[in-house]
Amino acid sequence: MLKASEDDKGGLPEKWAARLDRLIEPRVIGPIVGAAMVIVAIVVLHEVSGHLHLDDIETAIAQTSVKAIAAAIAFTAVSFTAMSLYDVLAIARVAPGRVPKPLAAFAGLVGYGFSQAIGFHVFVGGPIRYRIYQSAGLDAADVGRVVGISTITFVAGLSGIVGICLLFDPIGIPALNTISPAAGRLLGLLILAVIAGSIAWLGRGNRELRILGWRFPLPGARNALAQLVVGIVDVGAAGAALYVLLPPDLAPGFAVFSLIFVSAIIAGVISHAPGGLGVLEATVLIGLGAGTRADAVASLVVFRLIYYILPLALAATALAVFEVRRARGPVAAVTGITRAVTRRVVPPVAATAVFLGGLVLLLSGNLPALDERTDVLSDILPLPFAEASHLLASVIGLVLVVIARGLYRRVALARIAAVTLLLLGAAFSLLKGLDWEEAAILTVIAGLLTLYRKAFYRRGDWRAFRPNPTWLGLIVIVLASFTMVGLLAYRNVEYQSHLWWEFAWDGDAPRFLRATLALLTVAAGIAVDALINRPAQPRITGKIPVPAPVRRLLAACPGTQPCVAFLGDKLFLLSTSERAFLMYAVQGRSWITMGDPVGDPDSCRALVWRFAEAADRAGARAVFYAVQPEALANYIDLGLAILKIGEIARVDLKTFTLDGKSRKDFRYAYNRAGAEGITFSVLPRKEVPGALPELRAVSDDWLKHKGGREKGFSLGNFDDGYMSEFDCALLKKGEEIVAFANIWRSGDGEEISVDLMRYRSGVSKALMDALFVHLMFYGREQGYRWFNLGAAPLAGLADHPLASTWSRVGTFIYRRGEEFYNFEGLRAFKQKFDPVWTPQYIACPGGLAMPQVLLDVTSLISGNPIGIIRK
Repeated sequence: MLKASEDDKGGLPEKWAARLDRLIEPRVIGPIVGAAMVIVAIVVLHEVSGHLHLDDIETAIAQTSVKAIAAAIAFTAVSFTAMSLYDVLAIARVAPGRVPKPLAAFAGLVGYGFSQAIGFHVFVGGPIRYRIYQSAGLDAADVGRVVGISTITFVAGLSGIVGICLLFDPIGIPALNTISPAAGRLLGLLILAVIAGSIAWLGRGNRELRILGWRFPLPGARNALAQLVVGIVDVGAAGAALYVLLPPDLAPGFAVFSLIFVSAIIAGVISHAPGGLGVLEATVLIGLGAGTRADAVASLVVFRLIYYILPLALAATALAVFEVRRARGPVAAVTGITRAVTRRVVPPVAATAVFLGGLVLLLSGNLPALDERTDVLSDILPLPFAEASHLLASVIGLVLVVIARGLYRRVALARIAAVTLLLLGAAFSLLKGLDWEEAAILTVIAGLLTLYRKAFYRRGDWRAFRPNPTWLGLIVIVLASFTMVGLLAYRNVEYQSHLWWEFAWDGDAPRFLRATLALLTVAAGIAVDALINRPAQPRITGKIPVPAPVRRLLAACPGTQPCVAFLGDKLFLLSTSERAFLMYAVQGRSWITMGDPVGDPDSCRALVWRFAEAADRAGARAVFYAVQPEALANYIDLGLAILKIGEIARVDLKTFTLDGKSRKDFRYAYNRAGAEGITFSVLPRKEVPGALPELRAVSDDWLKHKGGREKGFSLGNFDDGYMSEFDCALLKKGEEIVAFANIWRSGDGEEISVDLMRYRSGVSKALMDALFVHLMFYGREQGYRWFNLGAAPLAGLADHPLASTWSRVGTFIYRRGEEFYNFEGLRAFKQKFDPVWTPQYIACPGGLAMPQVLLDVTSLISGNPIGIIRK
């Protein structure tokens, strides 16, 4: 079961207020703003294009010379080659010698192939680069630095182009008509002077930025100069790819055009529209004053196909090949090459194919049918069948776009629904206009989904298809773009109200209007459902009771760590058979488990997937904190990154003794405590409530002198209910309690441990060591094999030049962080017991999400990201 907040039961206003809060989250508003900007740009395009007809644009596209197309492709190749050098130069600064130059160039090409067409360079290009650079040992922090330096290179290129153009040809720039050419040249000279000054400053030594403790290395002067040249070549070649496609009588001087092109790029970036779709085109047409010319619009269409779509297709193919080769090596011996490749490659490829299949149906529904085919169809099919088929084909196209997300997530029901809809779409394509080409494409895609059905293995209902805000923004952009195509196609048809009710074989415009209305209605319904009924993040309001099945499982649990479940600050997810459970809490967009699932191994494995799917449906990320080595395979199957976060110390009680030189400190503490009249006893659980006031006084004194505060999640805190769940070890001086520790016991009688261990200040310097010794002797007397001393954070991380950045940063903090937390001292204290050390890990999404995950975990434990380092 999933336990969630009861806040929304108080009445309808609170329920709808919570839903409104989810609607105005930044991650909801962002995609909506991007989609809105595309719509605005399309409206502007429609207005500035006057009375252009789609036929005019198609004719102009057909008349584009092969020479111009070849030149545009050549300049596109130059631009993307320059972009690949962004990564080569950045890697030379961030990770010198660790990544082969061909791999860095490949990462740049593929990353920019996606991010240029889709937009959101950091959030699209970054994760793609991470997948590639991960094979060379780089982690999210390194990739973030690479993206940052590449962004600086791109901005430098834009600035350099603007400065050069203003310096040499400021005449003809509309924005500069109000100032003299001399002022324009002065502005260009100032921009170039700032760039030159920056390069000179970088040449005075190794420069770096430090932001919130994160080190961002800046390039040296020589590298910066190379980046400037590469950036100028990239932007200049991209502009040239469009410039050669423009009609000769329209193209101004290249310097003037470059400034217009740079303005269009900047407008596209600001708009957040994918690839600047619509915004770039509108800016260029307005800048050239060519909105009414079909050949100018045709040039922009061809440019988008050459500079955006073609590289995207090549990048997708290259990434698929890379993933296939990557999958063959490490997993072939275990699961077989075919299965590994299928699971990794087929779902994203299938999702893309189904998405494109939906686009085919949507585009076909907005274009006129071929007269010769409708003539044949009219002889064999009643008109109502053709009208209904046209409407249903368009709606199916929209639903396929929605379902594509479920395929990407490997949901089995999404595959079944997609196959059904693809076959129906193929049938309706034939019935609406004998469009056998579309029917063939859709049937082939359905066949591939049938052939690779085993790649879609996750359970999920219709809610798994519910689009997130980003996907909704994409749907809006698709509908707006194709509606624009339809408006251009039927621009010669004068709008009249009776068109809605006009049914005829040659009534393409009325069919377009009805289909558009149906699509907008269905899309609005999907959007309202997705935004209002987005799964809310579970919230904890008050103490969470421990369900009876969880208590039963804890009573048989082989370890002591799950005893933290009694804190009451975590939610519980039980397996359907109630043979396993996991506990978790929510921080930000992270659903974080405390430890591995507890219970039957098979039920635990299923529970891991169920938890990840529940988090995904809520738009969150699944994080598994403090997991053990034997369970890592479950998280690797989820595609999560594995980070070592420390080591757990366990003392073998059968061999524990106070004899020997290494135990002299413990012997001294044990004997001194006895000499000072300090006695040890164990207070049974049922008697703990009566001693709580005295125990709390000890706890408050300990917190006061330690300057700390209570924590949670993975660390216990003094709570009356929590303390009453366990026996309590006591040290008394006379009748006064001077130290205590609550005792955790494993269900199998193998392990014993403590959570809270607190003592009064000024009583004796031997209290801590004496209490540990008494507890270990007590555990051995009770028949326990192991005493769990708990974790040593950041201990045992690799310190090697080839280790991940996380390991090297963790090691640095471990050794140099004594000012904030006694990392090394804590491990040294535990090492005195000669324990057996076991690694402990966190499994979480990789890439750029990793730093946020670590902050969320820290905030969950300590209340804020800084709380963990308070002494």
